[in-house]
Amino acid sequence: MPTVLVVDDEPQLVELVQLRLEDSGYRVITAPDGSAGLRKAQTEQPDVIILDVMMPYLNGYEVCQLLKQDAQYRHIPIIMFTAKTQAKDEQMACECGADAYLRKPFQPEEMLATLRAVLSQPRTPKEVKE
Repeated sequence: MPTVLVVDDEPQLVELVQLRLEDSGYRVITAPDGSAGLRKAQTEQPDVIILDVMMPYLNGYEVCQLLKQDAQYRHIPIIMFTAKTQAKDEQMACECGADAYLRKPFQPEEMLATLRAVLSQPRTPKEVKE
């Protein structure tokens, strides 16, 4: 069963996403902000991360960029989700390395389809030797 890390500072949304994912057969771990999300990504090594953009401490763009710059974690797909709706926001997500982008509010089916799509892409952790 794939493990999904959900990082968002809105507890009600996290609970809804967690319930839907668990009902669909995923193991879910959560973090309430960017800093905690970064730590959990590093310690738990999830199969995929669902990451909000606007959060305290570290925002989603920063967390995504830090993970994608690290050879140990860059293989983990990241789905960013946000209430921001401008094209520049989606462009920023792509530039920091996000694999997919969902706009809030989203339908559970849309989230699950996006999750299945990123998980179906072949990925292998690669060690970078200096």
